Formats: sequence, C-alpha cells, structure tokens
Amino acid sequence: MSETLSSIPAEEYAKRVLPLTAPLWANGRTFDAYVSQTLQLARTDYGKKHYQTLGLRSGKAIVASFKRYERIAWLRSNRLASIGIGAVFTPPEQRGRGYASAMLAMALDIAKSQRFDFAYLFSDIHPQFYRALGFVELPSRLISFRADALSQTRIDVAPMTQKDWPAIRRCFDATQSLRDWGFERGPAFWKWLQSRIQHGSEHTSGHAVHLVVRRGRGIAAYVFGQREPAHDAYVLDEFGFAGEKDRRLVAPLLRAAAGDLRKITGWLPPDNVRGLLPRGSVRKRKDATLMVAPLSARGKKFLERAKTTGAADGVWSTDHI
Repeated sequence: MSETLSSIPAEEYAKRVLPLTAPLWANGRTFDAYVSQTLQLARTDYGKKHYQTLGLRSGKAIVASFKRYERIAWLRSNRLASIGIGAVFTPPEQRGRGYASAMLAMALDIAKSQRFDFAYLFSDIHPQFYRALGFVELPSRLISFRADALSQTRIDVAPMTQKDWPAIRRCFDATQSLRDWGFERGPAFWKWLQSRIQHGSEHTSGHAVHLVVRRGRGIAAYVFGQREPAHDAYVLDEFGFAGEKDRRLVAPLLRAAAGDLRKITGWLPPDNVRGLLPRGSVRKRKDATLMVAPLSARGKKFLERAKTTGAADGVWSTDHI
C-alpha cells in the first residue's frame, strides 16, 4: 500500500494525534487544555494562513505526522521564505518502518518545489535522524548565572498588560534592527505568539513573570520569563528595548524579575544582546537543538551566517516550535 502526504484538519488532528502526543508535549497541562489550546492556535490569523498539521497516510491510518509553520526570515537586505517543522510523531506501533523519514523527505521536496529557501526545526531527539535528511546542527546553548551578578540599580517596573503588546512589538523590532539576520514577526505572528505565551505551554512548572519599564505611553524595555521557585531560578525567554540608551535597563529589569531567586537561566540570547548578560555558565542544550536544511542558494547563505554566532545563539526560546 502506497503512502501519501496530506493535510490533517485541526479537529481530526485533535482526535487522532493529540491523545498520543499529550504524554510528550502537554507539559503539565490537562488533556482538555492541551487540545483546546492547540485548536486555538490553529484558529488564529497566523494559524489559518501559515500553519498546518500534516500526516503520512497509509490507507485510513495516519502513520506519521508533524506541524508545518511558514516564517519569513531575513539575511541583510534579503527576505527568505522558510518552513518550520515541529511535533514530528510516529505512533508506537508504526515505528521502525521509516515513515517519519519518508514524510519529512516528501515535505522538503514539496517546499523546495514551492521555492522555499530553507527548513528549520528544533530537535528533541538525536540530531543524527535529521542530519540524514540534510539538516545541519546550529549552536544551541543554555546560560545560567547568579542574579546578584546583575546591576541592582533601582528602576520602576510593572507587570505587562494586554495593552502593552503593540509597544512590546516596537521594542522587539528596535532590538532586532541591530542584527543582520533572523526571523521576522508580522502582526499575525505576534498574535499567535501572544496566545502561546499566555498558554505557558513551553514551561512545565512555576508561574509567568513578564515585566516592562514604562516611558509615558510607551515601553522602554520588557522581559518575558518564568519564576520557578523549585529550582531557585527565573527562566528567561526573551527581552527587548526601545533604543540604544535603554540597553542599560535590561540588567536591573532582569534582576527585578528574579526577585529573591538565586539564579537566572535560559537559552543563550542572540549576538546583538548577548553582551548585556554576565558570562555565566554556558553549556549545550540537550534538547531543542536548532537545525537548518537549505533548499536554495539563498538558504545556504542563511545557514552559513547562522553557523557563525560565536559566543551567542541565533534565536530566542520564543522562536521554538
């Protein structure tokens, strides 16, 4: 029987795939919350236009599945089309038959024929599986440092509110403008990201602490993260600032977010802001390893730039899919 790659409607995916993947990716959420939040993301503007759940079908059986995301990246003055691959899954009874490899190979061939420049993913298994498909491993590290290593300059901070999202987007854009490559975030993607952050689906414990420094009606700096008292740590997801003079706000803002917790940890941030954090302890991540497969000449150039991040990483943890 031949296999075909096709879309899995969101409701079918919820019924046939999510019950199997919940033990892996529900991250402490109830099953009902896991399903509800997955469907909510699919129904956002970004989800409707740039996100799909796809599966390899053999007859009526779904023998492998994954999530496909479309993102625009840039390299200096060039804009590139990319696809992100997430939640690759094969049911236990179908494993060992090469279904996932065949499914992803088909997906990459289709993306190349559609003139996408590269594919990317965050591997939670041994990267060798994806290397065989043409993916190249990129620097993916964690940093940990003492909170008291940061400036304790007193600044006025406030919890982020729903009204702050447009100003946070402007801060992010200002911070990103200091880089020569990365992923774009349009309005639809920001709403999708907003939903994901509100779900807290990337964290298994603790509680969210997102803070801002206000300036009039605007925001001078922000931080997303999670307080995890059980680990005596504030887990940093992302930060940004409105202008060059606001860089000095990042350290005391992070210090305020940590509060009485001893350390700050998280993904090593991108090169344009890496210098705002202490050196700390840096080690390779055991999961969520960023990998890229070029699909065009421009995609190859993007990959070469992404490999040269030095003492920094290429993306924020908020880019994880």
